[in-house]
Amino acid sequence: MTHSFQFPCGQSRREWIWQAGCGFAGLSLLDLLSSENAFGFPSEPTESTPESPQAKSQPKHLAANRRPGSKQIRSCIFLTMNGAPSQVDTFDYKPALRKYAGKTLPKDKNYINSGGRKVGYLTPEWRAFRPGGESGLLVSDYFPRIREHADKLCVLNSCHTDSHAHGSALVAMNTGKTQIGRPSLGSWTVYGLGSENEDLPGYVVMLDNRGGPISGQANWSSGFMPASHAGTPFRSQGQPILDLDPPESIRGMPQKREFELLQKLNQSHAAQRGTDAKLLSRMKSYELAYRMQSAAPEAVDLSQESAETLRAYGVGSGVTNEYGRNCLIARRLVERGVRFVQLYSGGGHLEETWDAHESIEKNHGQHAAEVDQPIAALLEDLHQRGLLEETLVIWGGEFGRMPFSEGKDAPGRNHNPYGYSMWLAGGGVRGGMNYGETDELGFEAVTDRVHLHDLHATILHLMGLDHERLTYFYQGRNESLTDVGGRVLDDILA
Repeated sequence: MTHSFQFPCGQSRREWIWQAGCGFAGLSLLDLLSSENAFGFPSEPTESTPESPQAKSQPKHLAANRRPGSKQIRSCIFLTMNGAPSQVDTFDYKPALRKYAGKTLPKDKNYINSGGRKVGYLTPEWRAFRPGGESGLLVSDYFPRIREHADKLCVLNSCHTDSHAHGSALVAMNTGKTQIGRPSLGSWTVYGLGSENEDLPGYVVMLDNRGGPISGQANWSSGFMPASHAGTPFRSQGQPILDLDPPESIRGMPQKREFELLQKLNQSHAAQRGTDAKLLSRMKSYELAYRMQSAAPEAVDLSQESAETLRAYGVGSGVTNEYGRNCLIARRLVERGVRFVQLYSGGGHLEETWDAHESIEKNHGQHAAEVDQPIAALLEDLHQRGLLEETLVIWGGEFGRMPFSEGKDAPGRNHNPYGYSMWLAGGGVRGGMNYGETDELGFEAVTDRVHLHDLHATILHLMGLDHERLTYFYQGRNESLTDVGGRVLDDILA
C-alpha cells in the first residue's frame, strides 16, 4: 500500500517539487523584470484573491474627465434589437430616398458586401417620420410611444462596425471584437464597479422566448476574466434561473447545514493550494447561488406591482406581454442594485429577429409593436422614480440595413455595417438630439463617425470608468474593452 506524504505546509510531495522546480529558477529574473515594471502591473496594491462581482467597491479606474458635479451612473440597461433594425425606417430620416426612389446606389459605393444577396433599388422609409417632444426629434411611426420621450433620447446616427454577419457583429457589439472569447461590456462594467447587491448577479441577461442570439453565450461571456463576471441568463416567468430551487427534501435547515459543510471543505481545500483564482471564483459562485434562491424569485415577482404599472408596460396584453415583463423586471433589478441588465428582442434567426430580408413592413411592424410600449413605459417609470438620471439606457442592434431593396419589387433590406443608428437615454446624456450623420441616402456614416470602440468608451465613461485605464492583465498584455482605440463622445454628455 502506498501512502501520500504531505509536508507540514499541507502540500503533497509532487506539488512541492513542481512549485520548487518552477519557482527557484525564475526568482531572480522576476525580481529584475518587476523592478522595471516590465509586466505593466498597476503600482497600487492588489487583492490576493479575485474580487467578487457582488462586492460593493469603489470604481477601479474613475474617468479622469468626468464633469464636476456629474452624478454617478449606477446601472445600465441595454435594449438589444437582435437582427439589426433599419436606421432609415426608424431614427434616421432621409428625404433623398424619395427623390431617388427606384434608382440604384451610385457606382462609387463599390465596396458593398451583399453576402450574395441582390443589390436592388433605393427605397424610401416604409412608415412616416414625425417630430416628438419640444426638441422635434424625428422618429418613425414604428415607435409612436417612444417618440413621446424624444426629449430623453440622444440618437447616434453615425455608428459603424467591423462585420456584416450577424454572429460576429453581435459579438463585436458586446465585446468590442469580432472574435469569440473576450469579456463582454457587462463583464467589464461589473469588473470595474462591482455590484450593489450581494444576493443577485451583477450582470443579468434576458433572452427572447424565440431563442438567443445566433452567436450564443459568447455575447455575455466573461472571456478571460473570472467566470463570476459573466452574465447570468434570467427567465421572465417561473423560476428565473433553471434548477435554482433545491429539492423539497433538503430545503431549509438541512440545506443550510449542507452548505456550511461545503464551505468548510472548500476553504480547507483552498488553504492548501494558495491563491487559485478559478477555485475561489467557483466557491463564490456557490455562495451567490445559495443567496439567490430567495433574492432572485423576489426580484422577478411582478405580483408586487400595481395593476396600473402592469398595464403601462403592456404585461398581459398580447404582443407586448413578454418584452413588457422583461422591461419591468429590468427596472426592478436596477432598483435592487444590479449593475448591468441586457434585454434581447428577437430570437433565433431571420424573420424571428429584426433581420428584415423579406419585408421591412412585416418584420419591423411585428417587432416594433412588441417593444414600443414596454420601452416607453420603462423610460417613464425610471424617470418618475428618479432612477433615470442614474441609469443609462441603450437601444440598438448589431448593424443597420441598406437604403435599397434586395431586388425588384422586394420590400426587404440587406445588412449595412457602414452606417446605422443607436440611441442612449438617461443620466449623463443630453436628450432631444441627433449626433453624427450618414450620407444623404443613409448608406454610410460621414460626419462624427462612431465606431464600436467610441460607443464603448463613452458608455464606460458615463458609468464612471476610464476605458484606457480599465485593463485586465492576460497572456502578457494589459487587455481592455476598447483595445488601442476609442474616444469619448464629449458632445453628447449632459
